[in-house]
Amino acid sequence: AQTAPKSVIHVVTVAWKKEATPAQIEAALAGVQELPKSYKGITRVWTKTHKMQNAKGVDPLRTHAFVMEFVDEAALKDYSGSDAQKKWYEVYIPIRESSTTFDITN
Repeated sequence: AQTAPKSVIHVVTVAWKKEATPAQIEAALAGVQELPKSYKGITRVWTKTHKMQNAKGVDPLRTHAFVMEFVDEAALKDYSGSDAQKKWYEVYIPIRESSTTFDITN
């Protein structure tokens, strides 16, 4: 449809390592919020979980999610391995147990 955006929504659910502290988790999520400043291909970011559903029995439990909106598929592709991603990964990867990612577009 003509009204369908060409942007790509990058949805990530995260399970943290048991030893991850609340301060480390907050720093990782704050880092997501800062990504549009260091990578022009990201237009918007969401990090506040409003509701978590169907998590019962999931191991490891994914307690947080974040979403990044990329201008287009090329911006998402170019983000992988970028300096912005590498810098954020310094905070995120050491405390991430596992994650699930969905990239969604029209």
